[in-house]
Amino acid sequence: MSTPVDPELLEAAVTITRKAGDLTLQHFRRADLVVDRKDDGTPVTVADRGAERLMREELGRLFPDDGILGEEEDEKIGTSGRRWILDPIDGTKAFTRGVPLYTNLLALEDENGIALGVINVPAQGETVAAGRGLGCFANGVPVTVNDHATLDRACVSTSAFTLWSDEAMVRVKNRGIQLRTWGDGYGYVLVATGRIEAMVDPVAELYDLAPVPIIMSEAGGRFTCYAGVEDPGQGSGIATNGKVHDDVLALLAD
Repeated sequence: MSTPVDPELLEAAVTITRKAGDLTLQHFRRADLVVDRKDDGTPVTVADRGAERLMREELGRLFPDDGILGEEEDEKIGTSGRRWILDPIDGTKAFTRGVPLYTNLLALEDENGIALGVINVPAQGETVAAGRGLGCFANGVPVTVNDHATLDRACVSTSAFTLWSDEAMVRVKNRGIQLRTWGDGYGYVLVATGRIEAMVDPVAELYDLAPVPIIMSEAGGRFTCYAGVEDPGQGSGIATNGKVHDDVLALLAD
């Protein structure tokens, strides 16, 4: 069994992620917010860049030997064998539209995989954090997934149902599943805290998903990619309460 993560590491991660969230709130719903486009066509703002710079500076000061991978800057290669993975704003489209469900993400990877994860929802004042062997917490209070055991009348959120196959959508209708688009990091918060049964990311990068495996595991749930592998770097993500996971995989199968 892997050694539990140092609680002080988790505390530091929560503090840094919340600081990044506070910075983004300074730009949230500002009429003068400028939205640029990256080479891949996705939006980016001064809040994205500023929050990532803050997180990198804080991590570099506290953990100078650790590597850092983020969305907006080049990867920093470390010497400690650990790597921090961050997304300063997960849900930039929501952020630019004034929708308060965007998140700030931070995870730590060590020789045993993802050791801790934080999902901060700054506009909602909610932070979900988990560390290996420590449990999962929402604003410091222990949380777990729910125990709904069937997809019948289950609530499934997704970041993009337009990427679901026609066959999968028919299966959703036939099972009476409530399909919602509380997407990106916020969907995983809802699963970890027991408010919905599953969250589906058809397409995602490592920095979008890095905190999720440990959060789901410590909350009593399960995380995999579409292929059923517990790896946030496979380009897709599915998080559930565990009881409906195999059914969700079958629902999405070609």
